[in-house]
Amino acid sequence: MASRILVVEDDERIRSSMRLALEAEGYEIDEAASGEEALELFSEHPADVVLIDLMLPGMDGFECCRALRRQSAVPIIIVTARADTHDVVAGLEAGADDYVTKPFVTKELGARIRALLRRVRPVDEQPTVLAFGDLELVPEEGVLRHAGEGGEVHCTKTEFRLLCELASSPNKVLSREQLLDRVWGYDYFGDGRLVDVHIRRLRTKIEPDPALPRHILTVRGMGYKLVP
Repeated sequence: MASRILVVEDDERIRSSMRLALEAEGYEIDEAASGEEALELFSEHPADVVLIDLMLPGMDGFECCRALRRQSAVPIIIVTARADTHDVVAGLEAGADDYVTKPFVTKELGARIRALLRRVRPVDEQPTVLAFGDLELVPEEGVLRHAGEGGEVHCTKTEFRLLCELASSPNKVLSREQLLDRVWGYDYFGDGRLVDVHIRRLRTKIEPDPALPRHILTVRGMGYKLVP
């Protein structure tokens, strides 16, 4: 079955060109001209990936992203006319997994979508459990939970992949470039903002005090490491 992509873009010309390009790659496309329409459409027909233009009328792309994230871990790519640090970081903080800037190359957009659709890891017969602190990570099942009866910790798919990479190499420093390659699976031209924002988001979910992390540590000038 073809993956379903929800395109949220108020400019009809741009929206149509995105639909035609993505349909040519085999995707099923839903279209929305506003954030409000996108949320209604997503509730009726959940997509596999959502593309959201930041500059939408009414509910802007940031709020649309936050609203989607409150109900789903669906991969989200924000589309911005500026590579401005504030817009990109604010969009990622709102819950997006990645971003593209206008005008974008269709092949690049397709590559990013394919990377987000990949599974976390191949399924083994015996699921691996990675433990640190009071948390247990099961990559093959896509589950992060508190040991015992503490319940699951909800992460986006990208946050989960990032945590899997760090937990698979405990106490080993992984550079931003290594994490971009392993988690996002595409040449991101060294844009470390993707890694930094997702690390901050992960810390709010797994660290008792995100400002003083005990597990995901920053190694200045080198990258990040997970300390069990």
